[in-house]
Amino acid sequence: MAARARTEEKGPVERLHERIIAGDRGWFFARIAERVTEQRIAKGLSQRQLAELCSTTQSAIARLERGGRPPRIDTLLRIADALDCELVVELEPRKR
Repeated sequence: MAARARTEEKGPVERLHERIIAGDRGWFFARIAERVTEQRIAKGLSQRQLAELCSTTQSAIARLERGGRPPRIDTLLRIADALDCELVVELEPRKR
């Protein structure tokens, strides 16, 4: 029961961090990372070229693609624009 109480006390940032570390591949940021990689490769771009197109660094693109840290929404919007894609975010009720 104590473990459950600790889980409930965690805020959204802590839960987000745990999901990233756990590498849950079906999860939101993992899916974005996969799609960014797919679209970048389909367009024949290197990580460095994509980074230049969206005013970020190659290391930031690499981090995103391997799920190292969730990107900021403004970075995602620039990446989507550089890849000629729409960024779609959906909210769905949790399955319990």
